[in-house]
Amino acid sequence: MSAGADEPGLKLDSYLPYRLSVASNAVSGLIARAYEDRFGLTVPQWRLLCVLAEDGRLSQVQIVARTVMDKVTVSRAAQGLVKRRLIGRAENKSDGRSHVLALTPEGRGLHAEIAPLALAYEAALIAGLAPEEVTLLKRLLTRLQSAAGQLAGEAPSSPSLR
Repeated sequence: MSAGADEPGLKLDSYLPYRLSVASNAVSGLIARAYEDRFGLTVPQWRLLCVLAEDGRLSQVQIVARTVMDKVTVSRAAQGLVKRRLIGRAENKSDGRSHVLALTPEGRGLHAEIAPLALAYEAALIAGLAPEEVTLLKRLLTRLQSAAGQLAGEAPSSPSLR
């Protein structure tokens, strides 16, 4: 049985998870085309470059935790970046079963070239929002992510992320 026109029920366009997914896909698709067309990078590769630029040397396990990408996606992104000599892999001295990834000078240069483009896209996307709305949006997205993690049985995030 389906709900009648007068009955309250699920309306896809009003369903927050759907709206978040559609917005995320639109933003990711726009930026992915720019990264692919101009720099030959996938979104996971770009995220990996950014994390390494921000945090320095990391293991793939640390990158998975930091980016919330699955380990296969991180592994494929890393392989592509290693082939292009944008990142290097070294033995992880604290865990011989894994490797530590780090940007090469070429990777740092590419990150420095792409970062202004990423910031310009962000500025264009939020141009119609007041600064306090942007702050609120970021805070609300962090809270939604935390709530989703808790519902999935993950450990609660630290209060500093809220």
